[in-house]
Formats: sequence, structure tokens, C-alpha cells
Amino acid sequence: MPTILLIEDEPSLGLILKDSLESRGFAVRLAADGEAGLHEFRQQCPDMVVADVMMPKLDGFSLAEQIRRENATVPILFLTARSQTADVVRGFELGGNDYLKKPFSMDELIVRIKAQLARQPAAAPAPGGPLAIGRYLFDHPKQKLRLGAREETLTNREAELLKRLYDQRNQVLERNKVLKELWGDDSFFNGRSLDVFISRLRRYLADDPQVQIVNIRGIGYKLML
Repeated sequence: MPTILLIEDEPSLGLILKDSLESRGFAVRLAADGEAGLHEFRQQCPDMVVADVMMPKLDGFSLAEQIRRENATVPILFLTARSQTADVVRGFELGGNDYLKKPFSMDELIVRIKAQLARQPAAAPAPGGPLAIGRYLFDHPKQKLRLGAREETLTNREAELLKRLYDQRNQVLERNKVLKELWGDDSFFNGRSLDVFISRLRRYLADDPQVQIVNIRGIGYKLML
């Protein structure tokens, strides 16, 4: 039974969501603010976090930033009445996986939760060894990117995106294809999220000028080695 950490400061809404999720087969831990949510996260190690953005003590974005320092892969879904593009992009930059605008239907929330949980892969056996990306070594199963003694731990989605770019190296990775495979659809918000992830990968690979991720306008991206 998947465990959901639900962080919602509006008591009536929190209880309604908790009851509805439990009736659909989820185990739910409910926290009333960001600080309590972070404590629950550390105690419970949930399968997914569903968090309001505007909360007392610790807002949802700050909460996500802290969680990402401790756990690179747990899915985080934001619930918020804020829909400005800048807010959406900031949420993804801080490690959010999805974004649901209030008011929303319970069915839509369930679909989003199930989609995120379905994308969490089982641990994969180690293949022949790390992949060489210029001067970098990329350990896909362990989600590690190394350059000399420096090591970067990637999120699951960052690792999956980099693996697809590597598999298609020096060829075009189609934008719509990767959106459907890793995000579930090619909506505007998911497209902006993909752009954020591409920017992150470019930063990780910036110390080898021979490695470039090039935009192919209107089509996708190409990893040039």
C-alpha cells in the first residue's frame, strides 16, 4: 500500500483529502504545516509527498528544497492556487514533479499520484559499467555523474533524461517523445518542466566544453559528444 505524506494547512480540506485517498487504497500521513511535514517525512519515508505551497512556518517550495537535499527521488506534487508561470517554473526547479491548481477534482489528484508512483522504477541491476560522457562517467542505475573526485547525485528523472540523451547521442531526442515517456503527456507545464531539467543537465556537464546539449528548435535536443 503506497504511503502518501499530505501537507495541507487548511484543516477541513486536509481531512477530506486524507479520507478520499485512504478510500482509494493509500496510506496517508497528514501534517498541518511545512515544519510538521518535514518532521513526518524524516520519520516515515513516504512513497510520495503532496504539499500545499502557501503554508505557515515552512512554505511548500522551501519544504521541497529541504527534501531534495535529503532524498533525490521521492515524487513531490504541489497543490496551489498560484498559477503564474514563474511560480510553476520555480516549483520544478526546486525539485517538484507535478503541479495541481486549486480547485481540483479528486479524480484528477488520484490520476496524478498514480502516474508519479508508476514512474518510480524498481532498482535495476548494474550493467557493464559507467557510461563515458566526455570526461564524465555516468552511472545510470545509481544515478551518479562523476568528474574526477566530484560526484553529482541525480534525481530519477534527471538520470532517465540523461540516459535517453546518451542513447540518442549525436542524434535528435524528440521533445514530445521524452515528455510522454517521462512526464506522461506533452502539456505546456510539462514542457516547461523539461526545459528546467535540460538546463540542470547542462550545468552538471558544464566543465567539459566538448559536451553540449543543443536545442533543435521545434523538434527536441541533441547530446553532442
